[in-house]
Amino acid sequence: MELVRDVLDKQVVDRKHVKMGKVDGLVIELHDGEAPHVAGLEIGAVALARRLAPRIGRWASRLGERLGGAQHREPYRIPWMKVRDVGIDVDVDLLVEETPVFDWQTWLRDHVIARIPGA
Repeated sequence: MELVRDVLDKQVVDRKHVKMGKVDGLVIELHDGEAPHVAGLEIGAVALARRLAPRIGRWASRLGERLGGAQHREPYRIPWMKVRDVGIDVDVDLLVEETPVFDWQTWLRDHVIARIPGA
């Protein structure tokens, strides 16, 4: 499998086929004397920003912490053992409700969208 081609930027769906977002980053573990292996996937704006440039990644990390607390300073990581299938989508053995993936959407809905007249 060619990770960048086959996994990066693919849609991630949970057990109920709810879209969780796109794969924004890959976590690779390196150990002396061993071949590298995939430890997990990263989802979130911070991971995407890091791909663009380190400076933008640091800015996104600080913004995430300021707006959402320390838990939003880093992207959400999905352990590779939770990946069930890589096809058109990346199927994971998680439920999106049990993760902080939609925290930003919930915050925007409650604090921004709800204040727009007629929303």
